This record gives sequence, structure tokens and C-alpha cells, in this order.
Amino acid sequence: MGLMDGKVALVFGVANKNSIAWGITKRLRDEGATIALSYGDPILEKRIFPLAEEIGCDFVELCNVTDDAALDDLFAKVRERYGRIDTLVHCVAFANREDLGGHFVDVSREGFKMALDISAFSLIAMAKRAVPLMSEGGSIFSLTYYAAEKVMPKYHVMAVAKAALETITRYLANDLGPKGIRVNAISAGPIKTLAAAGVPGFRLMLKYSEKASPLRKLVSQEEVGNAALFLASDLSSAMTGEVMHVDAGFNILGMTLTEEDLESIVE
Repeated sequence: MGLMDGKVALVFGVANKNSIAWGITKRLRDEGATIALSYGDPILEKRIFPLAEEIGCDFVELCNVTDDAALDDLFAKVRERYGRIDTLVHCVAFANREDLGGHFVDVSREGFKMALDISAFSLIAMAKRAVPLMSEGGSIFSLTYYAAEKVMPKYHVMAVAKAALETITRYLANDLGPKGIRVNAISAGPIKTLAAAGVPGFRLMLKYSEKASPLRKLVSQEEVGNAALFLASDLSSAMTGEVMHVDAGFNILGMTLTEEDLESIVE
């Protein structure tokens, strides 16, 4: 028996086979979950449908998470098809490239509002519609990043969006806890994904994380998937409002200089 046998998981945000969302989806499916997928851009259709076929998923729906009517329609289809949701996975984030590089003070007003709407408020919008489908409780979780806690180069408006996402996680956890619904977040270390490619200097971030993190390694899709399985399953039945770091320990460091960097400074 799998940890997710008999459970239905609705996953937002798979973009391609390298997506963290795809690593999560595969892990939940491996443990028996019935998967429903939603993607946000028609251009992704040619990538999503082959992946869905690979895991035997025949529920794949386009949904603009900034459109309330589109969300209503999607969740109505989920209700009609499955009658319930046990797990809601939020892997949605977007910001204009020009609001990620350059100087933080140059972040545009419209870019700020868009990043917060797509990357953070969408969790509230999804949770609101998921609650009626989680009459017996359930698990909701999203993806965040360490830039929500400490300054990371060039992350800018997305860092603010992730900070909002983490605060939303705690407030939703408190709000929905009496209904038996747990709300958590995974703070994953840098992984080569389509979304990450839009962050200026991301390759340098990858190299540095591998050198500086306590485990001296990068994090894989599979490792984030394992954490997601824990949050989705009954193994995390007493855990809510938490940000789980899956980053090879990078978040515990007060000084992120490597031993080689320190030696060069001393010299």
C-alpha cells in the first residue's frame, strides 16, 4: 500500500519535466495518489499532456490563477470528477524579468502587483475553493525560497512575493486548522528549472549553494518530492503553518563563505 492510496491531489504549476512541481507530482503518484493537473499558459500544453500521459493522468486543465471565474470553473470540474480533494499543491510563481535584476528601488508598481497576485494571493484563492472539497480534512502546501527570509542577489520582487506566501501559509494554517486542513510550505534550495532560469545570476547561485551548504550538494527534484510526500500524507498529521527547508542546510548558515573563501581572506 502507498502512503497516498485513495487520495486525490490537485497540482498547479507543472511546466515541464524539470519542474519541481513535476518531481512532487511523480512522488505522489508513485505512492498511489490520483493526480489532477492544472497549468497556466497555453504554450505549455505540448509539454504537459505527454507528462500527464506518462503517469496515467487524464485530468489536465488550463487555468489563469488571476481569474476568479477560471478558478471557479476548474474547481467545479474537480468536484464533478472526483467529489473531493485531499491534497492541493501550489507551485505557481511569476515576475517580470526586469523586476528581478537591476536595483530593487526600480521595481515597477504594476510588476509588484502582478508578482504578488500570481505568486502569493493565488494560494488564498485556491485554498478558498479547495475548502469545500476537503470536508474530511486535507493538506495544502506551496513552494517558497530562502530569499523570503534573507536578502538574495537579484531576487527582488519575487522575494517579497515569497515572504507574502509564507505569511499567508501561517494565516491559512490558523484559519483552516479547525477544519482539519493543514497548510505548509517547502523552501527548496536552487534547482535548474524553467522558472529559475529567469533569475539573473542563477547559475552562480547554483554553484555557490553547492559549495557553501553544509551538505555540499544541490537539492534534487526527488528530494523535494520526498518532502512533499511527507506533507501530503498522514505522516505530517500534526504539522501545520511550517516552512520546511529542503536546501542541504543552507538556511542555517550565519556566514556563507566557504572554507576556501575564508582562507583567501586571511591570506
